[in-house]
Amino acid sequence: MPESVVTKQAIADVFKEIMDKKSFDKITISDITGKCGLNRQTFYYHFQDKYDLLNWILYTDIIVPFTEGLSIDNWSDKLLNMLNTLKDNHKFYVNALNTTHGDEFRRYFLDAVTDVICKIIDKLTEGQSIDADDRQFIAGFFAYGITGTVSKWVMTGMKKTPEATAVYIKDLVNDFKLFAIKRYISSELM
Repeated sequence: MPESVVTKQAIADVFKEIMDKKSFDKITISDITGKCGLNRQTFYYHFQDKYDLLNWILYTDIIVPFTEGLSIDNWSDKLLNMLNTLKDNHKFYVNALNTTHGDEFRRYFLDAVTDVICKIIDKLTEGQSIDADDRQFIAGFFAYGITGTVSKWVMTGMKKTPEATAVYIKDLVNDFKLFAIKRYISSELM
């Protein structure tokens, strides 16, 4: 791993540790660099500010593992891995979602889920034409639902296990696929 990434990860780890005890808005760069044993110049060499650091953490811990190699066949496994990561770092992610920057995470996740739902729609309608606006509307509807469900799960204390939450979401997506197939078959028969 390049030294730059090691330093970024060290800064991120300290930031997560601090966010377990202190709200994002009250954390200063001095808090982070003091706990890391780094100077401010080193911090600013790697990140523009604490928002950039938060964005990097969300991207590397959640978005990249969820989206890298994402397919119709593995999306539910990747969702479960993401839910486990959120659970393992519960205080940090509750704090992160409570910031105005929490919308960044929701947007990243929304885009990734929308892409997966579009792939599912494409696979279900293979060989058929579907209006691009209809496809985008359906994908957006389900993506907002999944993103909202995950965000609410985090914000309400993750009372259900990651496994149970992933099963709920997977079942809803599978029910959608069955509904779409039934709808397609009935429209073909008419």
